[in-house]
Amino acid sequence: MDKVTYPEEKVINFINDRVVPVRVPYDQKPLDEEFQVKWTPLFVILGADGKEHHRSTGFLPPFELISMILLGIGKFHFDRGAFSEAIDTFSEVIENYPESGAAPEAVYYRGVSGYKESSKPEPLKEAFATLRDKFPESEWAKRAAPYQLL
Repeated sequence: MDKVTYPEEKVINFINDRVVPVRVPYDQKPLDEEFQVKWTPLFVILGADGKEHHRSTGFLPPFELISMILLGIGKFHFDRGAFSEAIDTFSEVIENYPESGAAPEAVYYRGVSGYKESSKPEPLKEAFATLRDKFPESEWAKRAAPYQLL
């Protein structure tokens, strides 16, 4: 990460603009136990209250790191019930990083956020259709399959 991802200008700018990064050595007590660090690199997206909203383990190239952090920010908004902000953030992942590993999950959560915001099934149906068409082998397409019955 230190040689490939972190030095990338887009990563530096994104992190400076969007998050408060904290780097902790893997064996730092008590944080290694609190966050159950089993392998590195480990990324944990926390809210201001210290609650975990997303985590990812392993090397990520620059565009994957940015999309994963955005996914975590979206899940933070989702968890606190700020569905409009969640939709905007998940849309940012989908539109700017459509080939990323985070994109299928962002499609799924954008649909769920749209449903929770509107109480209408259309966002769930749209999420399933997008997952079926663009990410048919993803676990998120399988999880969204019941939405086609709505």
